[in-house]
Amino acid sequence: MFDRMYRWAMRTAQHPQALKWLGVISFAESSFFPIPPDVVLAPMVLARRHQAFLIATICTVTSVAGGVFGWAIGYFLYDTLGAWLIRLYGLQQSAEAYHAWYAEWGAWVILIKGLTPIPYKLVTIASGLAKFDIWIFIAASIVTRGARFYLIAALLWKFGPPIQDFIEKRLNLVGWVFLIALVGGFVAVKYL
Repeated sequence: MFDRMYRWAMRTAQHPQALKWLGVISFAESSFFPIPPDVVLAPMVLARRHQAFLIATICTVTSVAGGVFGWAIGYFLYDTLGAWLIRLYGLQQSAEAYHAWYAEWGAWVILIKGLTPIPYKLVTIASGLAKFDIWIFIAASIVTRGARFYLIAALLWKFGPPIQDFIEKRLNLVGWVFLIALVGGFVAVKYL
């Protein structure tokens, strides 16, 4: 199962339109799409190590732009689209808890949650719902999303071949760990 997906991701990462698709996925993940951009970012950096930091930049910029869209959903459309998205992922209680956390912790919630496997779309929508200052939200998002994507890109740029060998030799293990982290992020948010 993971072998076919990995081979597809590596082929897709070399496609001429790959950077555009990375941007679309990164934007969408920050506001409504369930799959994190790391799924495309990592194979793309492995396939194009010479563009590692360009790839991280695209991922960061489009993720923050998608985060602003998610913030707008929470701020302007929570009663319709925002509530529907939160229900779709089963995160109603978490959204209420985040609302209270924003009142007390503000930008720290964005900085910490943006680095974790906890769904970033919840952070963005909840930030808008809490009427969190958009400029502080953008600054915190740039820091946290940039740190995450640049760290991944830097590690893969520096240690690409050994990491790629590790992934390819232990593809099922890596795939299951990633899947568990993804699902675990949703579960953690639901039961926090």
